[in-house]
Amino acid sequence: MRLTKKGHACVRLEKDGRTLVIDPGTFSEEDAAVGAEAILVTHEHLDHFNEDRLRVALEANPEARIWTLGSVADKISAAFPGRVHTVGEGDTFSAAGFDIQVHGQLHAVIHPDLPRITNVGYLVDGSVFHPGDALTVPDSPVETLLLPVQAPWSKISEVIDYVREIKPQRAIDVHDGLLTDIGLMVYNNGLGPSGPGIGGAEHGRLAPGDSLDLS
Repeated sequence: MRLTKKGHACVRLEKDGRTLVIDPGTFSEEDAAVGAEAILVTHEHLDHFNEDRLRVALEANPEARIWTLGSVADKISAAFPGRVHTVGEGDTFSAAGFDIQVHGQLHAVIHPDLPRITNVGYLVDGSVFHPGDALTVPDSPVETLLLPVQAPWSKISEVIDYVREIKPQRAIDVHDGLLTDIGLMVYNNGLGPSGPGIGGAEHGRLAPGDSLDLS
């Protein structure tokens, strides 16, 4: 499986000539979802969900389909009739040759005064986990954790403890689009060997467009 970062929270997974994309939002590359056979969306916030980018991808590939939770499906089902599948926690399905498990229900708390929206995470091929905007712990082992490293709803101690709890082989940063180069250095230090420690997991970051082959 090849993992390619497409900016902020968006990743592209390729295997056996087939492509799956997760969270092609407004902060990701404009063509992030183009060419994908399957698109997964974790929740409705604009940095994860951009209807125009979904439209471009589905127009480019008539066989492309979207899997997402109800709140997003309600917004786009009419625009893409028959091509949007609604999923929730505990569901399993196959998309573009990948086996997907759905974990989680709610977005992390941004502030107690703000209502919590729904959010799901996707475990792909029992290996790669994208939690969306939550620190969801799936009930299955995770080899590669796509780690939401910075957000208005998190602090670095929570991020470190999340990696320790998941115990992945590797943690790859996502949700880093708001960080400057200085901010990236601070988070890299905190999650790297000079930080408190993340339980032996390998920590890395891909720049937009960079890829990593997963064993």
